[in-house]
Amino acid sequence: MRRLTGLLAVTALFEPAAQLAWAHRAAPPDARLAWTHRAAPPALPVVAANDNRRAAGTMRGDTLFVALDVRMARWYPEDSGGAFVEAPVLGEVGRAPQVPGPLLRVRAGTTIAVRFTNALSDSTITLLGMHTRPGIDSVQVPPGATLGWRFTAGTPGTYVYRAIAGSVNDRDREREQLTGAFVVDARGARADDRVFVINIWRESKDSQPDVNAITINGRSWPYTERLRATRGDTVRWRVVNGTRREHPMHLHGFFFRMLTDGVPGGDSAVAPSAQQHRVTYEMQPFSAMRMEWVAAREGNWLFHCHLAFHVIPEARLTPVVGHADHGSADATRHMAGLVMGIAVTAPSGATCESRAGARALRLHVQSARRAGRITPALGAVLEHGAAPAADSLPHASSLLLLTRGQPTDITVLNHLDQATAIHWHGIELESYSDGVAGWSGAMNRLAPAIAPRDSFTARLTLKRAGTFIYHTHLNDVDQLTRGLYGPIVVLEPGQRFDPRTDHLFVVGWDVDSTRLNLVVNGDTTGAPLAFAAGVHHRLRFVFISPAEGGDFALRADTTVQTWTPIARDGWDLPQARRRPEPAKVSGWAGQTFDFDFLPPRPGVYTLIAGDPKKPDWQGTIVVR
Repeated sequence: MRRLTGLLAVTALFEPAAQLAWAHRAAPPDARLAWTHRAAPPALPVVAANDNRRAAGTMRGDTLFVALDVRMARWYPEDSGGAFVEAPVLGEVGRAPQVPGPLLRVRAGTTIAVRFTNALSDSTITLLGMHTRPGIDSVQVPPGATLGWRFTAGTPGTYVYRAIAGSVNDRDREREQLTGAFVVDARGARADDRVFVINIWRESKDSQPDVNAITINGRSWPYTERLRATRGDTVRWRVVNGTRREHPMHLHGFFFRMLTDGVPGGDSAVAPSAQQHRVTYEMQPFSAMRMEWVAAREGNWLFHCHLAFHVIPEARLTPVVGHADHGSADATRHMAGLVMGIAVTAPSGATCESRAGARALRLHVQSARRAGRITPALGAVLEHGAAPAADSLPHASSLLLLTRGQPTDITVLNHLDQATAIHWHGIELESYSDGVAGWSGAMNRLAPAIAPRDSFTARLTLKRAGTFIYHTHLNDVDQLTRGLYGPIVVLEPGQRFDPRTDHLFVVGWDVDSTRLNLVVNGDTTGAPLAFAAGVHHRLRFVFISPAEGGDFALRADTTVQTWTPIARDGWDLPQARRRPEPAKVSGWAGQTFDFDFLPPRPGVYTLIAGDPKKPDWQGTIVVR
């Protein structure tokens, strides 16, 4: 598990780029083109953050002509006068270099004529993804050289193109500022969506902390673009992961419909009958997705990576001094990196939701010492009768059993010596209760952090039954690894939760005196479970660690069993997705999975996380 910590601004050591000029000569489609260039005095231009609203190139008939280059440039991923890096950057000839790279967007059937110049003097450029899609192809351009070629756009979709300067296998440096989006629209299709590209620039030097620029469309929070919508709008996005890392992307307050599935190098269309609704989608390296959602409630919301190390203050390029930012009530300080803010405004005549007959609960956030731990464990305890003592803590935070359609007000009481905030992950609720200190709410009414010995009441509206999460949204790494998270199960009216057939596996991290452990239900080993043979069992997995979740498999001896997926992120799967499959699940932070398991016979089964020969966690299930 790799932690990203960005504390310093450094300058990459490359020779300055030369400005180039080109002369074009005609060539047949798919043929290499020749280009001439002349040197000009060295210059170091400033990078323009690319909001991907303008497509590069010029259309002439059915052909797009686009001239691109790679040159050294100065990039300010935060404020324009702040920290910067100097690195190779893609650009369109005659315009400022851009991060992400220039947007290529054409209709299916378009021919694209590319001329590409490597303006670096010391590195060969390997260009990937600039070819008929889908497929795999690459072009190498030596230092100072210019190449040209033509190709047809190919199958409609959202694709990644990227350039690699120098070694392809340099693992100590990430240069994924050299990536961009390539969109092929179907003929006659609307092109009213926005395109967002994730980029990372990283430098690792010996034992020093990594230096990072982690951005969406060229900017890091709080300098990312503020998005706006009116309540009732349908919002359509294409999101491109231009990096070698996985990113579970999470939308607060709303479900989004997955119009495509991510595949290496781009995305793959999904039939309407198989489209899923999600609140968190794990984007694989160099993949893309197309999504749409309805801005059904006004207020401030977030779209962000759910890997804590990509959104905490250390994700800044600007140095972080001390730890004050982690507990700050200012959202511009306690978050950084891969975060975008969304403001949904109410149309005229909007009305508020009724709270008549709301159920009231009290949730105590507290700490306790546990053997072998470096620091006290944290947890949330649901009050039953008398309030729990502030020095007591069960092994895991309380399960919240709620009912669809019943308004529920949960008062969170903070017994800690530090501020906290609770996010109700996957719940479609009012913005003020969403749990992001200094951001949730609207205009002059923003939700506070919950100070020590203070409380906050969240108003939940339960629109659907399913499996959800509550977790801290402040000082994330410290509070999550100490246990401040728990499961939510929303039941249909009149339904009762039966622990004999309904089983929760809440997956997180725990830090003891020697190592970082994967824990399930707050423990490093699983207590034996008894299942009834011939009975359907619902297995609910909740993944809520600061980073990677885990890979689980249900086995009998060495044989992987079979189960049927029935829900993701609290939304029931369409029938086209409910097919028996091997009983394996790979989860990322912020995801929930529900499976139906019918034990085929009595016996002993094991649920194993990681390598079966050396598991990270193991639980036993006895079927009688």
